[in-house]
Amino acid sequence: MKLGLDGKTAFVSGAHRGTGAVIARLLAEEGMQVIVHGPAPGDADATVGELRSAGHDAIAAHGDLTTDEGADAAIAACEGGPVDVLINNWGGVAPGRWEDSDPGTWHADYERNVLSMVRLSIRLSDGMKARGWGRIVNLGTLGTIQPPARTPHYYAAKSALAGASASLARELGGHGITVNLVSPGLIRTDEVEAHFRARAARKGWGDDWAEIEKRAMKEMGGGNPTGRMSTREDVAAAVVFLASDPAAHINGVNLRVDGGAAALAL
Repeated sequence: MKLGLDGKTAFVSGAHRGTGAVIARLLAEEGMQVIVHGPAPGDADATVGELRSAGHDAIAAHGDLTTDEGADAAIAACEGGPVDVLINNWGGVAPGRWEDSDPGTWHADYERNVLSMVRLSIRLSDGMKARGWGRIVNLGTLGTIQPPARTPHYYAAKSALAGASASLARELGGHGITVNLVSPGLIRTDEVEAHFRARAARKGWGDDWAEIEKRAMKEMGGGNPTGRMSTREDVAAAVVFLASDPAAHINGVNLRVDGGAAALAL
C-alpha cells in the first residue's frame, strides 16, 4: 500500500523523545520532511541528528506550547513552508490525587494536553485549507474511557482533548482535512519497563522480560487479549496510517491502540 506521504511535511510536537521520536522516524521513513519539536532549545537536536544520519530530512523546532509565544516560536522553524501533517503528541501529567489536587494543577494539565493542540491546529490548519489537504492526529489515552482514581486532572484534560478532536474534525472536514485521535493503552516505555522490572525484583519473577510482562498483565486484571503491552511502534504505525492518503475517509475517530483492553470492560 502506498501511503502518499513522500515529499510532504509533518510537524510532530514532543518528538524529541519517546513515542514522539518513533512517530517522527516512521514518518521520515515514508519520505516526509519532519519538523521535530521539543519544548526547549536543543531538546530535539539528538533526534534530528539520528534522522539526518539515516538520510532523512529533519528540522529541529522548540517552543513552550502552553503559551502563544512558544507556539509561534515552534512554528517559526517551518520558515513559512507548508505543513501537511500535524501530530499533536506533546503533553504531560503532573502527579497528584483527588485529595491533594488543586485548580492550578488542573489548569496546567489542560494547557499541556488541550490548549497546546488548539494553538498548533489553529496556526497550521489555514495552510491546509488553502491547499485542500491536511491531516491532524492527536495523541490521547485509553484512560479517558477507563480513568483510574489517580491523576484525575490528566484524564479530565485528555477527555477534553477527545471532545475537541471530534469538534475540529467537523470544522475542517469540508476542506480535505481529517482530524483523528489515537488512544494508546499501557505503552512499554523505558519508564514503564523499569517500573515492572523493579516490581519483578521485589516479587522474585526473574529478569526475563516476557515472563515479567506476562505476570504484570495478569496483575492488571488480565490486561488485554494480546497478553502484552503496546509498543511505541504500535502507536506510531496507527498515527502514520491516519496521516496517509488511504485514510482519507477516516475522520473524527478515537482509535484505541490497546490490544483490546477497553473491550474487556464492555
